[in-house]
Amino acid sequence: MVERLPRSFAIFTPLNRAIESYMDVSIVIINYHTSQLILNCLQSIYQHTRNVSFEVIIVDNDPPNGGGELVRTAYPEVKWIDMPYNAGFGRANNEGMKIAQGRYFLLLNADTLLIDNVIDRCVERMDQRMDVAACGALQYYPDFTPMPFYRSFNEFRRTFFILPPNRFFQGMLDRLFPEPVYDDPEQYDWLVGAFILVRKEVVEKAGGFDEDFFMYAEDVEWSGRLGKQGKLCYFDDCKFIHLENKNPFRRTNISWINRFSTQMQVSNFAWVRKQYGIGHYLILILHYLSMIPVIYVWKFVINIRKFGNPFAELRTQGIYVRKTFVLLKYFRKTLFLKKGFYKISPSENIDLLTSS
Repeated sequence: MVERLPRSFAIFTPLNRAIESYMDVSIVIINYHTSQLILNCLQSIYQHTRNVSFEVIIVDNDPPNGGGELVRTAYPEVKWIDMPYNAGFGRANNEGMKIAQGRYFLLLNADTLLIDNVIDRCVERMDQRMDVAACGALQYYPDFTPMPFYRSFNEFRRTFFILPPNRFFQGMLDRLFPEPVYDDPEQYDWLVGAFILVRKEVVEKAGGFDEDFFMYAEDVEWSGRLGKQGKLCYFDDCKFIHLENKNPFRRTNISWINRFSTQMQVSNFAWVRKQYGIGHYLILILHYLSMIPVIYVWKFVINIRKFGNPFAELRTQGIYVRKTFVLLKYFRKTLFLKKGFYKISPSENIDLLTSS
């Protein structure tokens, strides 16, 4: 059990502002088999957040698991929402934001730890800069080394193309999908969903997460709409630790041609269709289909030189084909932007099925 800190830190600022009349930040955290992670996350919040008033809202995507009781016992002051099903990231956060009372909403992953007063500092920056709609913080590994992450749409889009990793193809992708240039060096076009501090009024104007997304790409799509309301910024002195908790939809069997999990690919393609239209979406689909014979011929050549048997070690290519056929299952739905939950079924989770 984690050691509790004085509860006064959870409710009052040093000026003793009443929670009923004023609230700086509503922190929304999603629980899905992550009770111990949440306990550690909450401990870090209470320890470091001293200068702003805040509330914590936890949305449980799997109440029957029973893990939430541990958190509610340790922190009875948190607001708790039980979802009737695994609603994923976007829908669950939307439910939390519906009851949030703060003038800022902080969407925070359960597998995060604060290392200093980052929430205080982000609120201070946002109060000073009314041109900023939302801000993020820099992700670090537990050993305090920087964690790389995408900060622009085009940086992300370049990774969708499975091309040889050489200067020619990299240069071509850089020209096709150039990095955006802003006058403000702290401005970007994408905030990672593990830590997003956003103004309440911005959410009211832009709307919450697109509920078609189950997991992945929802923060990219949301950033596109938030960015129309003001700047999206990262502040270099605002940092947190991201533990990257394992889940059944995370990447496994990672290789050059299988760089995304199946759920990631379905979500990413849905985002491209929504934000960039039919043409961009069809180009990606055709690219993935056209790469099937290419990756096999390439592997055949390597196998003949190495083993003399062209059909040796084709597991990676097989995973790629199976993932591509899952994308085709969602082709019609994505092409016509049919409303619904873009969540793959267990039989479509190629990563989990091939990890044993």
